Amino acid sequence: MSQEKVDRYKKEKANRKKIIKKQRMMNVLRKCVLSLAALALVAWLGYSAYDKYASNQEREVASVNYDAINTYMTSLAE
Repeated sequence: MSQEKVDRYKKEKANRKKIIKKQRMMNVLRKCVLSLAALALVAWLGYSAYDKYASNQEREVASVNYDAINTYMTSLAE
């Protein structure tokens, strides 16, 4: 049993740089994914808040002046 532990320790020590490098890469990847998820959440919340704010604003009512058309139609009728 002791020899197995010693062999395992030697293998771990021989590959320690690779193991540490792999752990660091996984940590960086994990941080990037979480950052992108947080950024997407913030963007979605901002868009939703702006959409709700914009939908509650009063809209301008357009008015059309039909005087020219009415005079033209009356001139045709005469």
